[in-house]
Amino acid sequence: MRTLWLSLLLSATLAAASGQALAGETRARQILDRFEHANQWRDHVMVAAHRAGSMQAGKTLYAENSIAAVEGSIAMGAEIVEVDIRRSKDGEFVVMHDSWLDRTTTCRGEVVKYTLAELRTCRLVIEGTGIVTDETVSTLREMLLATRDRILINLDNKLDVGDLSGMIAVARDLGMAEQVIVKENLWNSTRISTVRAAMDTIGGGFQFMPIIADDAVHDANFAGTVDRAFSPRAIELINWRAGAETLTETGGPLFSSRMRAAAVKGDWHIWADTYAIAGKPGGFLAGGRGDELAVEASLPRESWGFWADRGATIIQTDEPKAAIDWLAANGFRVPYADETRPAEPANTASIN
Repeated sequence: MRTLWLSLLLSATLAAASGQALAGETRARQILDRFEHANQWRDHVMVAAHRAGSMQAGKTLYAENSIAAVEGSIAMGAEIVEVDIRRSKDGEFVVMHDSWLDRTTTCRGEVVKYTLAELRTCRLVIEGTGIVTDETVSTLREMLLATRDRILINLDNKLDVGDLSGMIAVARDLGMAEQVIVKENLWNSTRISTVRAAMDTIGGGFQFMPIIADDAVHDANFAGTVDRAFSPRAIELINWRAGAETLTETGGPLFSSRMRAAAVKGDWHIWADTYAIAGKPGGFLAGGRGDELAVEASLPRESWGFWADRGATIIQTDEPKAAIDWLAANGFRVPYADETRPAEPANTASIN
């Protein structure tokens, strides 16, 4: 009995020590552990904030791709922020989605025709409200400094695949390359070879995520080929919605049981996109089951719940707070060391 008691005491002590060690890690390190070990975290859905996370409840609160939006996403508990990278006229990496400045800043014209000094005069605008903020166009370095050790950052490369090496060089200089996720579309063996060559040139120490869309790829075999070529920790899957057809019932050819089995075999996350694209049908990247369905139609289970049920363990959304709240309340989130588990909802039917 004494031996059993000592054994239990030792186990409890080790568990407490482990919990303290985890709590002492940076937030980014805790997130990275879940990102790098998908099979250990199949019961947790990570949330990626699209364009840094500018919206809440259908209203735009921050300028997209802004540091203010990043701060908001960190505060609400998102694990990843996605930002878009372009170059200025004098070759600096800057954070901007469009090739033109007109929609999101007070300036007019193409990004590439402005020097960094000139871009510093362009103030970011909150889309929809037209509110001009105090923030100007950020450099990649500034954005990385804002996220370092706090959250993972997904760089959406709006340039050529060869430009990724320069982006990773900036992250390496800041000692945070492992916290950076870069991604490229893959659709055939030739494209795999091209991107593989670029990755070999860059070297390791960062996260590469392939993107596979069902307009070109129709089964899980291709994901297996991609896995062998890159050993990714996540693969982004796209279920296109071309028009006003009914909502997908299955998730399309990529969100299949075979794909889920491939993800488990390769120990990688299935990443789904529910964010909106201006001028495109709702849920354009998600078979119609996007943020519009979750927020505007008040059917989150038919959007975020649908993709979680089909194996997605990362969801990229324009509505990170609403997604986190719903996923947590419905058993799709496991608290981090510095969080407490949310109470069970009194009436889950009211938020389904």
